[in-house]
Amino acid sequence: MKKIILASASPRRKEILSLTGLNFSVCVSDYIEDLNLPLRPRALAVHLSRKKAEAVAHRHKDSIIIAADTFVLLNNTLLGKPRNDKEAEKMLRMLSGKAHSVITGFTIMDTGSAKKISRSAETKVYFRKLGREEILAYVGTKEPLDKAGAYAIQGLGAVFIKRIDGDFFNVMGLPLFALTESLKKFGVYVPGKR
Repeated sequence: MKKIILASASPRRKEILSLTGLNFSVCVSDYIEDLNLPLRPRALAVHLSRKKAEAVAHRHKDSIIIAADTFVLLNNTLLGKPRNDKEAEKMLRMLSGKAHSVITGFTIMDTGSAKKISRSAETKVYFRKLGREEILAYVGTKEPLDKAGAYAIQGLGAVFIKRIDGDFFNVMGLPLFALTESLKKFGVYVPGKR
C-alpha cells in the first residue's frame, strides 16, 4: 500500500485518522489559509484543503496525501481560530443560543497518479445560551484558542452543545465517514484491505 500522509498540524485530525487503524505520517503544510477569498463557504473549505495538499505533495512521491480545513459559519460570517482571549470571548458570545454550521473541506491526492478528490461536509451545531461568567471561565482554560469557532466539542466545550445534526468528527476537524468513503476510490479501505 502507498504511504499515507496527513498534511496537518492538528492533533485532533491526527487523533481522528488514528481511529481508522491506517498507518500514516504527518507532514505539516505551510500553506497560509485566507478565509477572505471570494468563494462560497463549502467551496472555500475545499479550495483551502486542496492548497494544503498541494503544498506537501511535491515532498512525497507516490503517496496519498490527506488535507483538510475547518471553520464555523454563523449567519454568513466565517469564524476561524481566535487569535487571543478577546476574540474567543467575542466568538462564544456570537454562538450563544444559536445554531451554526461547521464546514470541513478535505482533499485526497495520489501523488503517483495525480488523482485527486475534494469534498466538503457540514454539521449543524446547536448551542445553549451562555452566561458571561462561563464564557470567561472557559476562555480562561485556553482550550478555545486553537479551535475554529473558539470551542472544542471533544473537550470542555461539549457542555455548551444541546445537539448536533451530522458527523461528530467533522466538528472536531475531519469528517470520518465521508473521508473513509472517499479513500476507497484510492484503494484504501477501513478497516483492513480488500
